Amino acid sequence: MIAVPEMIENRTFDEIVVGDTASVVRTLCEQDMQLFARVSGDANPVQLDPAYAATDMFHQVIAPGMWGGGLISATLGTELPGPGTIYVSQTLRFIRPVCLGDTVTASVTVTEKRAEHHVVRLDCRCVNQNGQDVITGQAEVKAPTEKVRAPRMALPDIRVSDHDGYRKLIEMTAGGDAIPTAVAHPCNTAAILAAVEAAEAGLIQPILVGPEEKIRAAARDAGKDITAFRLIAAPHSHAAAAQAVALVRSGEARLLMKGSLHTDELMGAVVSSATGLRTERRISHAYLMDVPEHPTPLIITDAAINIEPTLEEKADIIRNAIDLAHVIGIESPKVAILSAVETINPSMRSTLDAAALCKMADRGQISGGVLDGPLAFDNAISEAAAKEKGIVSPVAGKAEILVVPTLEAGNMLAKQLTFLGGADAAGVVLGARVPIILTSRADSLRTRLASCAVAVLLARAATMAAPGLPEGKPLA
Repeated sequence: MIAVPEMIENRTFDEIVVGDTASVVRTLCEQDMQLFARVSGDANPVQLDPAYAATDMFHQVIAPGMWGGGLISATLGTELPGPGTIYVSQTLRFIRPVCLGDTVTASVTVTEKRAEHHVVRLDCRCVNQNGQDVITGQAEVKAPTEKVRAPRMALPDIRVSDHDGYRKLIEMTAGGDAIPTAVAHPCNTAAILAAVEAAEAGLIQPILVGPEEKIRAAARDAGKDITAFRLIAAPHSHAAAAQAVALVRSGEARLLMKGSLHTDELMGAVVSSATGLRTERRISHAYLMDVPEHPTPLIITDAAINIEPTLEEKADIIRNAIDLAHVIGIESPKVAILSAVETINPSMRSTLDAAALCKMADRGQISGGVLDGPLAFDNAISEAAAKEKGIVSPVAGKAEILVVPTLEAGNMLAKQLTFLGGADAAGVVLGARVPIILTSRADSLRTRLASCAVAVLLARAATMAAPGLPEGKPLA
């Protein structure tokens, strides 16, 4: 059966009679408040911040006055007179606040018609669910002279996300000392901004390593003062990477941060068997994803270092990710080992690896989290998808760590979430003697600070536990 669209119809000037009335009803929800603030730029904390609003005269969040005014406008534009109406003037008197959950009825009543210019005057009134006036006023409009009847336009589906996962992460670093951090080759604007902004946020104490003139030129271009920071000259990017790693080995730096050199250059110095930062753990990369509308952070690993990890390497990748989850407050993270399917297929190595990794966890070879796999991406993060497939699992639909089969899969997954899903991706390298901060030129300030915050939390946790990261005995 074909649905009949709802129609919208105006009343022309000739059809309108004094005493005619019309109304619309709407219940105020939090999304209304957020959308109004976004569109208008009105970030009054009494309308958006419950903690602040509790100290104000009404002791709770209240709607902007013009939210109710907008209901009156909607009544005039869609009901009486309806489509074709032109606003001339509007007076409003705000009598009492509208609070979250209030249901407001906005009504207009015709009080006068003037043939000249087809002007109509209307009394306006907004009443809450208790029958109390919240707004009163008067409007003058030019009524349409031609009849309009058309399908009511469908309003766009707009979703609002506060996207504040990283804010909470950064708040977790408050109260601690900034961590000495070797920044390798910060020779462009993005690299200098990442280091200086993290310093300004109290997260790190940068030690800038690289060609002095290039670093100073980048700072000038970025409009940042770096005179307070230690600067160690190195002739080129390879030398800067080696010198930055040496600062970590000597204990002068407790974090390593990528500047404007290529990731391979930095990691080449890190994995050097003689002078690098390797431990008994396999080094791996993790993205901490803040995904709009997803209730928890998502850790995706490995999307940057291990191209096609072996079973043994995947075990270390999982151990590293579990350590990260613990540091950000997830006591027993749910680990989904991803594949294209959720059943074991002997022709697909990723499904066999998943089964073996889960058995390793059963035997205590991987601890600190709950593992399941193979799981496809949909049934790893969607309870509805898992239920549809009949999957009964403590992980399915609730995964907090997503272990991908290859670097290509992880890189594509993270970038799809970022560029199509609006997610932020903070990157950190795990399993070395110290956490390694990876930032990108495309990263926002929030993402750069989040990457630093993750590394700072890891460094502090390692210091509290024992020198070096868990199971992090250096190889050299």
